[in-house]
Amino acid sequence: MDKNILITGATGLVGRNLIGKLIERGDKVFVISRSADKAKKQLADISDAASWDDEEKIIQLINNADSIVNLAGENVMAQRWNEDHKKNIYDSRINTTAKLIQLIKRAESKPDSFVSASAVGYYGTGRNKECTEDAPPGDDFLAKVTMDWEAEAQKVESAGVRRVSLRIGIVLSTEDGALAKMITPFKYFIGGPLGSGKQWFPWIHISDLTDFFIYAINMNMLSGPFNAVSPGIVTMKEFCKTMGKVMSRPSFFNVPSFVIKLIFGEGAGAVLSGNKIIPENTLVRGFSFTYKHHEEALKNLLKD
Repeated sequence: MDKNILITGATGLVGRNLIGKLIERGDKVFVISRSADKAKKQLADISDAASWDDEEKIIQLINNADSIVNLAGENVMAQRWNEDHKKNIYDSRINTTAKLIQLIKRAESKPDSFVSASAVGYYGTGRNKECTEDAPPGDDFLAKVTMDWEAEAQKVESAGVRRVSLRIGIVLSTEDGALAKMITPFKYFIGGPLGSGKQWFPWIHISDLTDFFIYAINMNMLSGPFNAVSPGIVTMKEFCKTMGKVMSRPSFFNVPSFVIKLIFGEGAGAVLSGNKIIPENTLVRGFSFTYKHHEEALKNLLKD
């Protein structure tokens, strides 16, 4: 049965790709954006859009929504971290989610499900043990952001709405994100791992991630947090070595840790200290990954 899906953060990488799949399968997509007019121009196939300052229009869209997908959030690695950027990272997730849930509670009709983005940053950095969904949160800034983000999303359950939080890893796509930024150095024979290369690289193919969001929308038995990462986790060094193999390029130009710290400041920890994230609950609940191994994912994405 076709569904009405309401999405926040729809113009980002995940949102754009998710919308394409939803419309392809016959769903109607509605979005909430800072500017409804801009969203309609950028996302030509959506059915309607509301601006965040138009609460009555948002409530109308909520009343007709079968599911809400919450993707809103400032790009964590968009710039060097300072207090303003950290505030934007926090507010764009927690405050936006809080407002959305307040509006859901005001609506006469509630959606069946609320599927919210989260991140593997929940676990902090530098852990030596495997992190399943039951692992405790970390104690750094991104861990606090994601912990508060999930806590805010969980409040929708008091309105009788099923809540799923997807702890997303490094999304592989040639459109945007980490992989897109790595392609050019490899093309010019200067590719290689960041820092020591020993850190874990918890990745997921963009196609698997959008499929997982749809799975979470459809499967009524899913609730709570799930790790949205491939089961075939590798280190940064292994990933880059395979990327070089697929592109017929070397992979030995390590970018020193101090350079990453100069570029991103405090945010460098998110790049240099990845954890070994295991999608235990994701697999137990029956989600099937198309791309379980990083080499097949890279071959698919870099085939042109």
